[in-house]
Amino acid sequence: MDVSGLQKLTLLDYPGRVACTVFTGGCNLRCPFCHNASLALPERERDVIGHEELMAFLKKRVGILDGVAVTGGEPLLHAGLEGLLSEIKALGYAVKLDTNGTFPARLRAIVEAGLADRVAMDIKASPERYAAVTGVPGLDLGPIKESVAYLMACGVDYEFRTTAVKGLHLPEDFEGIGRWIAGAREYYIQGFKDSGDLIAAQGLSEFSEAEMQRLADIVRPYVPAVKLRGV
Repeated sequence: MDVSGLQKLTLLDYPGRVACTVFTGGCNLRCPFCHNASLALPERERDVIGHEELMAFLKKRVGILDGVAVTGGEPLLHAGLEGLLSEIKALGYAVKLDTNGTFPARLRAIVEAGLADRVAMDIKASPERYAAVTGVPGLDLGPIKESVAYLMACGVDYEFRTTAVKGLHLPEDFEGIGRWIAGAREYYIQGFKDSGDLIAAQGLSEFSEAEMQRLADIVRPYVPAVKLRGV
């Protein structure tokens, strides 16, 4: 399976690991605040890193890196992902998988095959505003709810996370999110940053640290483990 990007070293993308980050191309959502628009949108030109080149890099880094974070785009769009993760695991790496949760059956298959050691799932908004925030009118929330329920029950190491965007998110979104994922093991509210590669930047900005703290306070009665990230 070819990929669309490689960050050769990260101390941030996989908590507790010295890792690299592998980027897959393509996404089935159109979140205006997406900071990897060139990966998400099919009309944007993107890099291609061949499978052999990627695996050669990973083989050379055995013993130097101990983790691989796989992100996108949406990795679970790709039928070849399971095979790629199997090859990465065979080299002895721990794998962290990022997902938007829209492919619960594929997520389940990968977790149950032991191909993901940690899963980070985006919670884009409260259920009532999911379609608006993700830019997909009529979005079926059923698969996303299934993924949330699965991660909370299956025993794999996981986190939920929301990128909070002023001009898009409302305080009541975080009340709804808290009710939805009540009791979650880990939940992060992430600061929004304009990467210069957004799908639609107009009218979007970052919350102040004090505002972010207030959003966390809304969630905390439901998810005591809520933390801020990137503020």
